[in-house]
Amino acid sequence: MSEGVMTSPFTRTLLLSILASCIGGCMVGPDYQRPSVSMPANWSEAASNDDTTSAVPLEWWKLYGDVQLDALVQRALSTNLDLQHADYRIREARAMLRENRSALWPAVNASASAERGQQSANAPGVSPFIQGGDLGSGASLQNLFQAGFDASWELDLFGGTRRSIEAARANAQSAAFERNAVALSLTAEVARTYVDLRNSQAQLALSMQSAANQRDALSLVRSRYLGGLATDVEVDAAEAQLHSSEATLPAWETLSKQAIHRLGVLTGQPPEALIGELAASRPLNDTPPAIAVGLPSDLLRRRPDLQRAERQLAAATARIGVATAELYPRFSFDASGGLASFSASSFFDPHSIIWSIGPSLTWPVFRGGQIKATIEVRDIQAQQALLAYRQAILTALEDVENALAAYHDEQRHHDALAATVTSSRQVFERTRAQYQGGLIDFRGVLDQQQRLLQAEGDLERSTAAEWSKLFALYKALGGGWDKSAPHADTTVSSAPGHG
Repeated sequence: MSEGVMTSPFTRTLLLSILASCIGGCMVGPDYQRPSVSMPANWSEAASNDDTTSAVPLEWWKLYGDVQLDALVQRALSTNLDLQHADYRIREARAMLRENRSALWPAVNASASAERGQQSANAPGVSPFIQGGDLGSGASLQNLFQAGFDASWELDLFGGTRRSIEAARANAQSAAFERNAVALSLTAEVARTYVDLRNSQAQLALSMQSAANQRDALSLVRSRYLGGLATDVEVDAAEAQLHSSEATLPAWETLSKQAIHRLGVLTGQPPEALIGELAASRPLNDTPPAIAVGLPSDLLRRRPDLQRAERQLAAATARIGVATAELYPRFSFDASGGLASFSASSFFDPHSIIWSIGPSLTWPVFRGGQIKATIEVRDIQAQQALLAYRQAILTALEDVENALAAYHDEQRHHDALAATVTSSRQVFERTRAQYQGGLIDFRGVLDQQQRLLQAEGDLERSTAAEWSKLFALYKALGGGWDKSAPHADTTVSSAPGHG
């Protein structure tokens, strides 16, 4: 009879566990569906020679064709502190995911104690022991030895825990995409800063050449002045032009140093670390004749900020289910066992065994509308996340259209400046031929050489601007697409709502 009494609760508990396993697939709250988004078929600002079929190259900065830039980008991707910070955010999010997953498993705690206590003569029924127990025979002074464990397992009948895991998984994926966004911005900034450096160095060289020409012009005017062929006004004008040319030198030197300092910090080093490496100037390379821009729909898988926004929407949707599960009862399976004795010598005696086992249920009956209000808050947050995702897509489309327009406009500007340089060079050559033929003096040659240097400087600045705008375009496109990069789980893919 006693065996049946002991077996019956265990059997009922086992049946309850089996029943919980059978209905464990039930999850309240909406199942996430990835939003359907209408994207333009083509870019309105794309040029006729833009390639919309090929994929954007993964290492798009290598289009510049400079091994020094390639090395700087790789160094920045390895040592930049902002990127390392983003790596830690990924690790944090993944740890939180593991923390949420642990709620699916039973919690087991072990405990042990040894106490000595005295019973009150005025209140003999009150135990002096922290963990309970009576002095039994009525002795005023006694020991109590206890050891054992307790276990509790909350059954996720309505999916609240699994929804929290779903939200944590989406947050971890969002952190990975955030890291990709930081890497994309970092790469674009390194590339643009490197181009700015080479442009500043080129402009400094042209300014130094201009100053040298102005010194030659001043020397010529002074010689003419001493020979009575020029006035003091012409001398003063030549000196003013020389001072004007020399005044531009410090500005370009400063810009060059600032670019080097910025590259040092971007690569996780002190600002002055790259001075020796980057001090020597290099000419700017020509931009590629054709570029790959892909289709507008490619943005959804290329731009990490869009992928991050979509994962944040998934997390917000899952949190609706977490809040909804609070409306339903919670079932737990609890067990404890151990040893308790007033004497150390009898501690391991079979009569010292204590145990308990059984299910428990809690159900929120009245909370003043708190749970429903929380569900409403989570639903509103999911709607906001959906709007943020759609707005991010519109902003991305705008970024690309603006970047395409700016790049192609700069291409036309560059072509016009290249034609100006060609014409200026032809004029300079004819002027020099006239000087050699004795038709004009050397001052005319210097004037035309100065105009040529000015045109060449404008062309160099346009070349740098063209590269900067091309880098901005590839940043807007999301850079290259790496199939091995973290991506959203398409099997758990929007519009939030209750289901």
